[in-house]
Amino acid sequence: MFKTILMASLLSLPLFVLAQSAEDKGLQIAKDAKAYDAGFIDFTADMLMTLSNKKGETSSRKIRIRTLEVTGDGDKSMSIFDEPADVKGTAMLTYSHGLEPDDQWLYLPAIKRVKRISSRNKSGPFMGSEFAFEDLGSQEIEKYSYKYLHDEACGDLQCYVMERLPAYEYSGYTRQLVWLDKQGYRLIKVDFYDRKNELLKTLTASKHQQYLGHYWRPSLMEMENHQNGKSTTLEWSNYQFKTGLSENDFQSQTLQRAR
Repeated sequence: MFKTILMASLLSLPLFVLAQSAEDKGLQIAKDAKAYDAGFIDFTADMLMTLSNKKGETSSRKIRIRTLEVTGDGDKSMSIFDEPADVKGTAMLTYSHGLEPDDQWLYLPAIKRVKRISSRNKSGPFMGSEFAFEDLGSQEIEKYSYKYLHDEACGDLQCYVMERLPAYEYSGYTRQLVWLDKQGYRLIKVDFYDRKNELLKTLTASKHQQYLGHYWRPSLMEMENHQNGKSTTLEWSNYQFKTGLSENDFQSQTLQRAR
């Protein structure tokens, strides 16, 4: 009898109550991924950036990364270049937001001043790499609308595949396809489509390691540009979490003195 009553109740519900829409499911996955990664407080890491042109010629840069988790807003991050000599001392500061444009500042030692980056210019390349300025801020949920597409094997993992559409003005992309693993919400791959809706770049992340028994971070990221034949790899090392960073470590006024 209980089963009969339950079935009758379910049949009386509207279809949208019984079946979660692809958009709602995509948004829920994004929220779950954000919640899973919450609580890391801060981290520092070293990064080797390698630029490759279509002839296979390469150049490398050594960068130190600092990130501060911010409750109620996007994270704050700083990138400090140590090598080679011609970019040593260059530093970029990012305050990520939701729908509001990210605040970004760049200190260039050659001109000895801090330059604010316009929201209209964030689709441009960062320091000659295949990463755009807009790729470098934390990926806040409000920046996109979402649509779940399907589940798919990604190596030894099972992934959610989602489409997300930039909801903020001046993005260089019309849409992105995102692969997230279903267990630890590790970012595996992102396909970026340009303003003509043609495939522009693919980001792949691999060699993930878990820190503090919970937080996953990739050791290797590669951004391949399908249109110009160039690529950029990021090799991450020396992750340190909960190091005691504070708001005072992320001030644009002191960016030129970042060490």
